[in-house]
Amino acid sequence: MSGISRLDQMRNDSLKTAVKKTSVRNLRTLGSEVLVLAVSALIYSMAFPGFIVPDGFGLIAFIALIPVFAVIRHTSWKHVWWMGFFFGFVFYIFFAYWLKSFHALAIVLIPVIKAFEMMLCFIALKAADSFFKRFGYIVQAVVWVAYAYLSESWFAGFSYGNIAYAFYQYAPFVQIADITGIWGIAFLAILPQPFIGRYLSDLVSDKAPRFSSYILHNAAFIAVYALLMIANLIYGGVKVSEWRNKESDRIWDVVAVQHNHDSWEGGYYTYLHNFNNLRRYTLEALSKTEPDLVIWSETAFVPSVAWHTQYSTEGSGYEITAGLVDQFVAFGENLGVPLLTGNPEGVIKDETLPPILDDGSTNRIDYNTVILFDDGVIRETYRKQHLVPFTEHFPYEEELPWLYNLLLANDYNWWLQGDESVVFESDGVKFSTPICFEDNFGYLSAGFVASGADVIVNMSNDNWSKKVSAEMQHAAMGSFRSIETRKSTIRGTNSGITCLITPEGTIHEEMEPFAMGWHLYHVPVYTHESNPDTFYVTHIDLFAHAAVYASYVLLGIGAVMKIVSFARGKRNR
Repeated sequence: MSGISRLDQMRNDSLKTAVKKTSVRNLRTLGSEVLVLAVSALIYSMAFPGFIVPDGFGLIAFIALIPVFAVIRHTSWKHVWWMGFFFGFVFYIFFAYWLKSFHALAIVLIPVIKAFEMMLCFIALKAADSFFKRFGYIVQAVVWVAYAYLSESWFAGFSYGNIAYAFYQYAPFVQIADITGIWGIAFLAILPQPFIGRYLSDLVSDKAPRFSSYILHNAAFIAVYALLMIANLIYGGVKVSEWRNKESDRIWDVVAVQHNHDSWEGGYYTYLHNFNNLRRYTLEALSKTEPDLVIWSETAFVPSVAWHTQYSTEGSGYEITAGLVDQFVAFGENLGVPLLTGNPEGVIKDETLPPILDDGSTNRIDYNTVILFDDGVIRETYRKQHLVPFTEHFPYEEELPWLYNLLLANDYNWWLQGDESVVFESDGVKFSTPICFEDNFGYLSAGFVASGADVIVNMSNDNWSKKVSAEMQHAAMGSFRSIETRKSTIRGTNSGITCLITPEGTIHEEMEPFAMGWHLYHVPVYTHESNPDTFYVTHIDLFAHAAVYASYVLLGIGAVMKIVSFARGKRNR
């Protein structure tokens, strides 16, 4: 009995030692995977303009996510979800570090939201790899595009960090955007990375075949991808040459005034100071040039011209800002050229009550708007349609009252949401004005162009970021709107990046960021009559929609196949 007991004890000791070694090995593996994800997040962030590489190094994006796909394949289902959360959080901390200047809450809230999105993406990518042993990497590329689209399509959609935007400097590679939008670019950039990541994961696990065998076994995929890249670059080269040599239908001379002040900072004297600077630089520009239009930035002039010219403010305490509006109107009447500016539109909040309530407060709520002011009156107004989540718009007051109240406590205020793709017209030129964040979304600019716009005029306030890289990230995204629509973009900002973007996506004549001044832009205008709408404009985000539905179908089929295979294996046992 004692011999048997000693033998059992030895076996137990051996088992405990083995379990201990396995646990240590697993912890080391998890530690290595976490480190790989952190490094990958840092490298991926360097593909975009940022604090390490001011203009970004886009080519890194072709390899930056290879380690991510290797980790997804190598790690277990038990850990893949939190690794997705970790990668998403770390990447957006590196990439969008400037959010801390937006609001103290934003630098936590946005990375957490994006981390949850990435967590779901990692689970779907793991499923694609698990369900499809042969061509799982192709399914993963499709899933990634679907994730990228869905992540910017809901209320809190945030398009910053999409891999396609890393390539804004490589014109021949991105011209396919006039067909697929940014989604085809994202697919081509992602596709080889899970293919390579799969091999590296298997290599670490001692499961990989010889490299030459792996290449030969997947020769068809490699050949097809090479052909896609070659075709894309040929198409891109032809389009770049075409649009750089294309004669415009006319030139539209536009003066952009950059007053270098955060429009969020309020108070009468701030408004007066900004107006004085805007007026001074506008008059200076007009003394030296003869433009067709002057543009200021988003909310450059803050007191609502629409409200104060329509309603009396007597007894409300707002007489002083009404006086500033009078100065603006007098300035505009004598300007001799149309003025396009961001300016909030105040409207009656409760139709049953008067504009000024008994306690002296105003019965008012606002839209974030752009107005075309000419001959002393507002000729046309555009109301912002895609509001910034949490800071401009939060539709879940009843569902999430705790978050709603937290946002209010942190000085967030809401705007009303517009619903019309307004097309302005001045001196025979038709144009539309996506406001700031709106030029992040291809569907909006495409909608403006489909409604008749021949030029895109973006009005932005990025002064709050205090970072040139944040402004450059924004401008880089805006450049894709010109490629998608084949229309010129003129960006009027308060501190950068004020510039002209031509239809092949090239950024021209950037004004110095965070400096006051003005610049005359000769904007090439391509009308609908001579340049029909692009495939993207007539089929907005079709490639992305296809990726979403294909992901649902493929993952569904894969899950069914997995269940059937499991059931068969169980019966055979």
